[in-house]
Amino acid sequence: MDHSRGTVLVTGGAGYIGSHTCKALANAGYLPVVYDNLLNGHAWAAKWGPLEVGDIRDRSKLADVLARYNPTSVLHFAGLAYVGESVIDPGRYYEMNVAGSLTLAQAMREHGIRRIVFSSTCATYGVPEKLPIDEETPQRPINPYGASKLMVERILADFERAHGICSTALRYFNAAGADVDGELGECHDPETHLIPLVLGAASGRRPALSVFGTDYDTPDGTCIRDYIHVADLAAAHVLALYALEQGTARKAYNLGAGRGFSVREVIAAAARVTGLDVPFSACPRRPGDPAVLVSDAMKAGEELGWWPKLSDLDAIIRSAWAWHQRAAS
Repeated sequence: MDHSRGTVLVTGGAGYIGSHTCKALANAGYLPVVYDNLLNGHAWAAKWGPLEVGDIRDRSKLADVLARYNPTSVLHFAGLAYVGESVIDPGRYYEMNVAGSLTLAQAMREHGIRRIVFSSTCATYGVPEKLPIDEETPQRPINPYGASKLMVERILADFERAHGICSTALRYFNAAGADVDGELGECHDPETHLIPLVLGAASGRRPALSVFGTDYDTPDGTCIRDYIHVADLAAAHVLALYALEQGTARKAYNLGAGRGFSVREVIAAAARVTGLDVPFSACPRRPGDPAVLVSDAMKAGEELGWWPKLSDLDAIIRSAWAWHQRAAS
């Protein structure tokens, strides 16, 4: 395979979004070197380059990997990403997400690596004052997960000013779906993402879906989220890396489809796609969940040339359902 664009270190590259991005990087001519502790990632998902098993908090292991592969850039996905867990155990999130990212940034400085694309989140915005959410929306996270990601954005901005390490933060909305070729999909333990939980309930492989909150100020009382296909997210990372290489990237881009769907609408779409009923029960709200999160991702389109191509809700669910059925067989 062509690796003419060089070597890229991909932390968390054996995880859901990271592995899809490694495939996109390989197709674009990069060699993705996966650095993952396999806490939430899977060795089988590291198919497009070497896998180095290590923790981003391990400075000596990072130094060894950077010296051996000499990457030109870093794509940083490694970290913890469960909102509810972050509320219960904030220290773990600050240690892994903040301290781990600081260790990575310091290792990059020592090895002269000057570009990083960072996996951030719309959770840095908290409860927005207006919708849709653009990049100028004030960042006021309401849970430790969002706060930890915002702190990393600030660390990287400070490292750019002090050490010339150029960074771009990509603030995801709700990643969903699976690789259209069937090579990769969503496989978390525990699983907290809505669409695989809905499909598991529909197929009987999981218990009835718990709908957390039916009394939000939304048309049907359930939370509204902006779902973006994971392959569209992966494509955005490649374009953000191009822009960093050319010196044209801004500090942050929102990545979303620009349209929100409620939990009840996702359930209805899953029933439509699968032809199966989705059993569910209403439960109390979870702490840290805003009622509505919908993106304005126009800047990524205008500046990176990125437009979602696969993020129609039914198309997302069809790809996830194909992966779900394949994983069950």
